[in-house]
Amino acid sequence: MENLLDSDLDHRVAEKVAEIAKIADQIPGVVIIHNLKKNLAVEYMSQRGLNKLGITLEELKEMGPDYHLRFFNPEETGDYIPKLICGLLERNDEQEVISFFQQVRFHGSEVWHWHLSTLKILMKDDQNQPLLTITIALLIDPMRHITAKVSRLLDENTFLRQNYQRYAQLGSREREVLKLVVLGKSSVEIAQELFISEKTVNTHRRNIKLKLNANTSYDLSQYAMAFDLI
Repeated sequence: MENLLDSDLDHRVAEKVAEIAKIADQIPGVVIIHNLKKNLAVEYMSQRGLNKLGITLEELKEMGPDYHLRFFNPEETGDYIPKLICGLLERNDEQEVISFFQQVRFHGSEVWHWHLSTLKILMKDDQNQPLLTITIALLIDPMRHITAKVSRLLDENTFLRQNYQRYAQLGSREREVLKLVVLGKSSVEIAQELFISEKTVNTHRRNIKLKLNANTSYDLSQYAMAFDLI
């Protein structure tokens, strides 16, 4: 019975992939479908992406999860992006879409190419758990199409990835204090707004600087911007 159920699920997965494949080449970006049952291995990639990577779909599927290590910046594949994806899967909301920047190395190139990717749950299994995800990755051309604002976002994204572990040390109250400090509030004003003592505010401020290794207002503002506090 279990084999029959697995066979039926595999058939539905194939149907869903075929449905996306019919229109994938019309989408202005690379379409990737990951199979969670196979440890986030690639189930499908549109031809545009395969050409950039210099690989066939069959070869890509055989690589399994190693695909992430071969073509993507290891700083992202090892920590930051997996945390984003895990959060999406835990919430298990088919309507939720997450977006993130990532760097991809094309076939025959030593350069990392920035992409803006959006990802959502595409299909669930019979236990209503996420089974397939779909990603659309858009190449950002820094020479022609990038704006100053996007450039700043890329810088923030790099800062976020490099400093995620430090920021994660902050408690919720410390993050509130950090936000108000960056907005220019004095310790007295912060104490009044949060209904705590000025002494407690100053303790939070010292701890924040120590945890973030931040010595200036600029250092603190980088964290506040990168982690969406302001």
